[in-house]
Amino acid sequence: MHPTTVVHLEHDGKVLLVGEDGTGPHLPIQGRIDANEGLRFPSPGEVQNLGIEFVEKGWTITQFADQSYKIIKGYPKIEWPKEWAWKDDCIADNSVHPVAREAIYRSIHRLVSKVMIQNDAEEVLMAKVERGHFRGFWTLPGGYMDHDEHPAIGCVRETLEELGLTIMLDNHEPVVTQNIFNSEGISFVSFTYRSTWNGSIEDLHLQTEEISEAKWFSVGEALGVAVSHFDKEALRSLN
Repeated sequence: MHPTTVVHLEHDGKVLLVGEDGTGPHLPIQGRIDANEGLRFPSPGEVQNLGIEFVEKGWTITQFADQSYKIIKGYPKIEWPKEWAWKDDCIADNSVHPVAREAIYRSIHRLVSKVMIQNDAEEVLMAKVERGHFRGFWTLPGGYMDHDEHPAIGCVRETLEELGLTIMLDNHEPVVTQNIFNSEGISFVSFTYRSTWNGSIEDLHLQTEEISEAKWFSVGEALGVAVSHFDKEALRSLN
């Protein structure tokens, strides 16, 4: 039976997998279809039995059907464990328990690229979104980065898609913010750049499925209506 509390030990891309008897390390086999071997993260007691000390860095909760699992994230106090599994090899082996694969998946940062567009009056352009996490609220233009996309390119692309506006960035020194918002443990990293534009709202071509309205705000007003942690942190840099 799988323990309800396990330890996700990770050291520079290597993770510890044990067998059903709690011994290890074991290695995954990419592309394995059967789930007979039963590889998983160790329980706290099994980590102690293996003689590994670690620094606890937090925990997450994963729910499968009617069973909850607590995953403690830890950094092992050992030299780099070359005999452990590469974390990227675990996802494609059905013998690796879903709890471990889910924890590894959640440990990958989600990257967001945004932009603060200001005019010569130092107002900030914001958009009211129609979908996603902040539906019905005002946010800075931007969104998830595409794979293999630089954040300085991502926010320019998103602004064109959302507002029909082609911008140039004032510089390539973004406000970088990171946060985990709930017990699922998914970490978001935001890169927010600056740009200058002196057009009017009537010049924009909104993607109405995603954006219902655009408006200029003073920096103080923008801080008052912003709900995104990342937007607030970026806007504070303007004060």
